[in-house]
Amino acid sequence: VSAMALAIGPVVGGFLTESVSWRAIFFLNLPVAIAAVLVTLYSTRESRDDTVEKVVDIPGIAALTAGLTAIVLALVEGNSWGWVSLPILGLFAFAAASLVAFVVIERRVRVPMVDFTFFRERSFLGANLVAFVVTFSMLAMFFFIALYMQNVLHYSPLEAGVRFLPSTAVIIVMGPISGRLSDRIGPRIPMVAGLVLASTALFWQSFITTHTSYLFLLPAFILMGLGMGLVMSPMSTAAMNAVVKSKAGVASGVLSMSRMVGGTFGVAVLGALIAVVGRSKLDQLLPAVPAAKRDALANALGSGGAGVPAQVGDAVREAFVTALRNGLRLGAAVALLGALLAAVLITGRPVESEDAVHAAVNAGESTTAGELAEGELVGETA
Repeated sequence: VSAMALAIGPVVGGFLTESVSWRAIFFLNLPVAIAAVLVTLYSTRESRDDTVEKVVDIPGIAALTAGLTAIVLALVEGNSWGWVSLPILGLFAFAAASLVAFVVIERRVRVPMVDFTFFRERSFLGANLVAFVVTFSMLAMFFFIALYMQNVLHYSPLEAGVRFLPSTAVIIVMGPISGRLSDRIGPRIPMVAGLVLASTALFWQSFITTHTSYLFLLPAFILMGLGMGLVMSPMSTAAMNAVVKSKAGVASGVLSMSRMVGGTFGVAVLGALIAVVGRSKLDQLLPAVPAAKRDALANALGSGGAGVPAQVGDAVREAFVTALRNGLRLGAAVALLGALLAAVLITGRPVESEDAVHAAVNAGESTTAGELAEGELVGETA
């Protein structure tokens, strides 16, 4: 279902941007949200964790939000403000202090937003690291390849959106298949295979030029769809099966947070890399252009070089593509690191074994899911 939305979004967004206005993409969220609320009210069976107090961790939320916002702002504005400027250094210092404060707060409050004891279970830790890695690589690729197709290959917004369909359509098909596969053989193998395929797709895309044809990109889009489809369902399975049933809600929330943070960082980091590498390339291509104007052109790289003067358009596009190639290779390396993390941390148990873990925990046996997964019974039955 998520993949269906991922497939529809770029196409509908491209149509609205081209035929109505880019602002229309925000209004589209209103009917979708209303429909989601109505479906939830009608169909969702209420459940809650009766083992904790009904308290919202306001200090933890505030500290985490402040820290993440400061990091993203520093990454986005680092090129224009200067990486060693006082505001950027101050933002990084503030982010570090806020995130340290978040950890301290979460370990002291009665009802933390993030229960760090979950991360003692290897599969839960691995699933969250993979969630960060997957969206870091995938959303950054989608964002900047869309700019590449429009501003370098000169596709319209709708044409660019349609050209993502081979990737998103494959995710739709692979999602249920990978879920069944995970039930049979466990989540580790599908996740590792999916991340290797995603890494291969990103590395393939890193050979783009200013004149690359869509036929060159097509196999990479298909590989990316296969990879993402193999990862998503098993990733959720690994995270949910690492905790007892009463904690599934907060575990799901932490996994979603990891995905969102990974996507945000992916776009911000790749944007910063494109600005830095692209500026260096512009210095080589346009040495006669004044430094102040090169700074302005470098800032335009974050949008794929849209709106630059025609006289320097070829140089700006070349700088953008050069920088994007480096960014895609970074994404490929991050995805490959995710495959290694999945291989090391994710248990290979099929889902049937997870039920036994939950039954044991609910029966009061002092056995952790990770230890039972490895076949090592420690402690004594309560």
